[in-house]
Amino acid sequence: MPVPEQSGTKHFKRPSEYSVDHTAIPGVVKMPEVKIASDVKPASADKIAAKNEVHPQAGKDPAPRKVAPAPAKAPATAAAAKPAVKAAAGELVITSPLPGVIKEINVKEGQAVKAADVVCILEAMKMGNEIHAGKDGTVKSINVAKEDSVLEGTVIMVIA
Repeated sequence: MPVPEQSGTKHFKRPSEYSVDHTAIPGVVKMPEVKIASDVKPASADKIAAKNEVHPQAGKDPAPRKVAPAPAKAPATAAAAKPAVKAAAGELVITSPLPGVIKEINVKEGQAVKAADVVCILEAMKMGNEIHAGKDGTVKSINVAKEDSVLEGTVIMVIA
């Protein structure tokens, strides 16, 4: 069934039917003309041959370089894995459970502590981790200071 022509309808132009002066519109940048593959002419054979020439130094061995000897490796010992502080009988060495920064030290040397007491706060991965005494006793030594960076296994304090 044919569609009757409606009165008052306008004929809209296709974008290709408009002509726009780009220079008359402020702030509009004219795009460069794009060449398609059929517009590009092949380079002459002389230019191609010049690009494919071998560099005069190609294939020659470069001057020998002096190489520094590798540093000697220190022998691995079991002492490196153990804490630097040795605990006597009945003492507890508190070590850092993970790398971080000591934010607070809540005890002093010689202070009596209970097992559940928080002796310091270790910040690791943006979280404050409470380090507990672990046993009833007296703080024998504190081996870190506030804001010290510690690695996993670093001795924080000794409780006797």
